[in-house]
Amino acid sequence: MALSGGVDSTVAATLISKAIGERLHGIFVDNGVLRKNEFENVLETYQQLHLNVKGVDAKNLFYDALKDKTDPEAKRKAIGKLFIDVFHDEAEKIEGIKFLGQGTIYPDVIESVSVHGPSMTIKSHHNVGGLPEVMHLSLVEPLRFLFKDEVRKVGLELGIPEEMINRHPFPGPGLAIRILGEVTEEKVKLLQEADHLYINALKEFDLYNKVWQAGTILLPVKSVGVMGDERTYEHTVALRAVTSVDGMTADWAHLPYDFLAHISSTIINNVRGINRVVYDISSKPPATIEWE
Repeated sequence: MALSGGVDSTVAATLISKAIGERLHGIFVDNGVLRKNEFENVLETYQQLHLNVKGVDAKNLFYDALKDKTDPEAKRKAIGKLFIDVFHDEAEKIEGIKFLGQGTIYPDVIESVSVHGPSMTIKSHHNVGGLPEVMHLSLVEPLRFLFKDEVRKVGLELGIPEEMINRHPFPGPGLAIRILGEVTEEKVKLLQEADHLYINALKEFDLYNKVWQAGTILLPVKSVGVMGDERTYEHTVALRAVTSVDGMTADWAHLPYDFLAHISSTIINNVRGINRVVYDISSKPPATIEWE
């Protein structure tokens, strides 16, 4: 089973592990677009949960695959395809595998394919389709018909730490779809720093559990600013925070002005390369939670 560090794959893996123990082989791929220190922190959590998981550092492969790609679907597909290749190579090293576990939940299914009647594909989810055909495996998706709030209830019943269960959703293509335009290692590091400060500040101000999902988006926009006596021409980031029940619809979170003022100055003063912070006040629909 491929694990992402998110709630869905962690709950699905724990559920399967309860049934078959060490016969579940988890693979956690560092695709280069995870949050700051995510790879190390998540592997540590899996160890605490007694999950049999191997970490694979594939950052540079993903950066090469994303080079020159600016279209959101092209980025998603490049990440999805390479993820399948990396996972397949690792899985080939394990003998006797017949089943593939996935943390697919119902909103993933709805947004990726038309399930009960005509509906447009909103965006490609890289964990729906692709792998079973390539690897000739039977699919095991224990959470396929559950919404996110239901998945969290299952996770708590299984004894997964509340901190892990209450983590905000994080997109499969990671920060690649929170960097508008081409993804580079430098841009990823810039966004990781800004996002790390934002998420930590939400926790510090006791706002993290009051929003459904929050993240920072690096815009393909530079603007003039002033630092000390010097003129700057640097990046702009947009902060996003929404409230929701199941992720199918969402309202923008009315974060306090004092918090927004605090995090804006914190990011600008601590992340060299960013001189402007804006806040996204769009709801879903018509906007989506992610920008790409």
